Amino acid sequence: MSDVQGTAVDVPTEDGVADAYLVHPADGLPRPAVLLYQDAYGLRPHLRSMADRLAGAGYTVLVPNVFYRLGRAPVVELPDFIDPAADPSIWERLGPVVASLTPDLVERDAAAYLHWLAASPLAADGPVALTGYCMGARLVLWTAAAHPDRIAAGAGFHGGRLATDDPGSPHLGAPAITAELYFGHADHDPSLPPEQIARFEEALRAAGVRHTCEVYPGAPHGYTQADTSAYQREGDERHWAALLGLLARTF
Repeated sequence: MSDVQGTAVDVPTEDGVADAYLVHPADGLPRPAVLLYQDAYGLRPHLRSMADRLAGAGYTVLVPNVFYRLGRAPVVELPDFIDPAADPSIWERLGPVVASLTPDLVERDAAAYLHWLAASPLAADGPVALTGYCMGARLVLWTAAAHPDRIAAGAGFHGGRLATDDPGSPHLGAPAITAELYFGHADHDPSLPPEQIARFEEALRAAGVRHTCEVYPGAPHGYTQADTSAYQREGDERHWAALLGLLARTF
């Protein structure tokens, strides 16, 4: 693991400016770029620490505040330790924020993030990798489908609503995806029941997408997020091994 340097940056988009966190190895050399998509709780210290760990493995990592249209992060004030069971109002506040981010906005914003990385001297030439958490797993799929020429790999962890009956369901973009995918599903996840897992994998198989999908036994939805009550160390470490393995194969 190398020393890293992180800083706040602003990324111009068609609809304004997205505040973001950029981190890279401290030597300042161009490195393969990873776009990290947040969970619903947003850009906060824990996500920055996850990006730091990725950068320490040799990558330049951009973490945008995908809710930037509603304000700079934090869009919703949250406690240092997030436990929705202890404070149900957390999701009352977050629900409308998450619902505001539609697939067309995600695809448009992704173009801006990818353009910004392509122009950065800290990002190596070539395609970008994606990783996303909870709702961020959906953003990975929408981005990979909308910008197949720019995405080498995509990973999603404890993603929800990946294969619904909605006309904008992420699994419907599978035929356009050229990246290799890895998805680590949470066990007994109400946001991704077994029938959705089966529908999601069938869509990837039918489209010929290179992929690995695994269900992490006993892992709750949100298992990678150490600042929440859903954290599970075993699932988190398995996620890191899978993610770094995917990046090593595809970059």
